[in-house]
Amino acid sequence: MGQISRRGLLGGIGLAGLAAVRDADIQIVDIRHSYQDFLYRAPYKFGGKEVDRVTLINVDCIVKNRSGRTAKGFGSMPLGNVWSFPSPVLSYDQTLGAMKALADRVGKLTRDCKEYGHPIDINTLLESSYLNAAEQVGASLKLGEPIPKLCTLVTMSAFDAAVHDAYGKLHRRNCYLTYGPDLLRHDLGHYLGAGFKGEYLDRYVLKQPTPQLPLFHSVGASDPIFDSDIEKRLNDGLPQALGDWTRHDGLTYYKIKLNGNDLKWDDDRVVSIDKAASDAQAKRGVKRWFYSLDFNERCPNVEYLLDFLAHLRERAPAAFDRLLYIEQPTKRDLAADRGNDMHRASAIKPVVIDESLTGVDTLLLAREMGYTGVALKACKGQSQILLISAVAQKHKMFLCVQDLTCPGASLIQSVSLAAHTPGVAGIEANSREYVPAANKAWEKRFPGIFHITDGLIRTGEINGPGLGAVPPSA
Repeated sequence: MGQISRRGLLGGIGLAGLAAVRDADIQIVDIRHSYQDFLYRAPYKFGGKEVDRVTLINVDCIVKNRSGRTAKGFGSMPLGNVWSFPSPVLSYDQTLGAMKALADRVGKLTRDCKEYGHPIDINTLLESSYLNAAEQVGASLKLGEPIPKLCTLVTMSAFDAAVHDAYGKLHRRNCYLTYGPDLLRHDLGHYLGAGFKGEYLDRYVLKQPTPQLPLFHSVGASDPIFDSDIEKRLNDGLPQALGDWTRHDGLTYYKIKLNGNDLKWDDDRVVSIDKAASDAQAKRGVKRWFYSLDFNERCPNVEYLLDFLAHLRERAPAAFDRLLYIEQPTKRDLAADRGNDMHRASAIKPVVIDESLTGVDTLLLAREMGYTGVALKACKGQSQILLISAVAQKHKMFLCVQDLTCPGASLIQSVSLAAHTPGVAGIEANSREYVPAANKAWEKRFPGIFHITDGLIRTGEINGPGLGAVPPSA
């Protein structure tokens, strides 16, 4: 397969307007959003901050085709403001308020769009308007700093999901069967440049979901590892210490949150987790398990990461060997951080881009800087992440699907993304740990996703039309 360059991509990605209307295309009739708030059962610490609550944005939409046939769609996503809009000066309520104000603008822009097209065309057409709206909201609220592009993507992702869901339902297909030339009028060259000419998106998605996926259990930076670490017993029927979680859910994959600014703490943390996991796995008779490490961009430089890996390999070689990949070690602004080239680190273990990934341009820049993997996330938008995935696959990059503590419909969308992407290493799904109350309404209808006993997520229930996540009230 041919390769693409950042320059070639950026020259070919412009969208002058949607092409002639086809019967397969849809128009948005109406779109509305609402919110749900949940408290965490226990705080989740990452990136030096603790999160103890979540606001979900839920989006309902109606679409029609040219003959007037209509369908309803639904999308949901956590407004992860602590992650997508980190600020040294703005409060939690201020960044969350900015996302809600932006959601109002996104909803109006989407509702007012009367072009016909495939959901990917509609999202591509609207993206610049969404970004302009973010600038306007930031100015009107006098935030003193711009709303980041990542935050804008998270805000609009539930709207995009609802449109994809409605489109699949209109055509009585799962969404992942709507990305071929019979429905998607443009080849990938239209979006991604000449290197993709003649290829369609369905080349990069699986028509049938992978039946089961390894579940990465997140170990937050303040989570208890041993019983002696538990400061307050929750007594809610769910585990707290890592060994208990391992036995309860049959875990074999662990995602470890590290601080990135204290080499000894990070080293000790991994060694402690490896000890707890080894004890639990020995009791289960399990011989193989794996880790990923997430620094949430807190490492001051790549030398810190290299020192950490060298210390870990010397002190705990078995833990080092269990390490599958490393996620976003340094700052998310790659263009301003070009000195932190990852080639030396990625020669040791795959290094995955996450917070930096806001488009195909940042993916290609990360690849130039030595990143060898991509964390795909539904919270960056179904349309956007599918195009990013195609580019990552063409470049044979390491793939994983990561979480935003997604519960309910957002987790189902995330699982479906992982199950329909070839070669994914596994999926993080941590709402069962931190906000299980938000999953309650979904558990009985999707037990393979919400009831884990052997460390695997099963996908047999997600083959329905659209995104497969019909809300409980429907």
